[in-house]
Amino acid sequence: MNKDVLLAKQEVVKEIVDKAKTSGGIVVCEYRGLTVDEIQQLRRALRAEKASLNVYKNSLVERAADELGYADFKSLLTGPNAIVFSEEVGSGAKVLAKYAKRFEALSIKGGLFEGKTVDKAGVLEISKLPSREGLISMLLSCLQAPVRQFACTVKAVADAK
Repeated sequence: MNKDVLLAKQEVVKEIVDKAKTSGGIVVCEYRGLTVDEIQQLRRALRAEKASLNVYKNSLVERAADELGYADFKSLLTGPNAIVFSEEVGSGAKVLAKYAKRFEALSIKGGLFEGKTVDKAGVLEISKLPSREGLISMLLSCLQAPVRQFACTVKAVADAK
């Protein structure tokens, strides 16, 4: 094989490894049957959520998975695939779940979250989780509730006297 081709393939594998290391979540989906316009809509929606959709050869993704130590992930790599890398754990999964309902041709195969490979059902469960900001607001409301109740009780006692 030509040295230039080998170097190009090694660069692509390195790119995949770098993206995987910086990603909170990776989702594999089949895009066969989507029109160019539908793919552009999907990419725009993913970009808004700090995620990206990339198409790589399965053999190069398998090499990257071996390099990262994700042997289970290779089982998802059959047929034409698109790989979604997202900064937050659930952001890419949320967009894909929304668009999979909208476009019949788009099907989610599985994903990789925090080093664990999950199937389609797992990706859909992760897509239902609230965002990071939502979880923080839930935590803050839980922390604020006892103080608020105490303040209301003190005010009620003061108003009664």
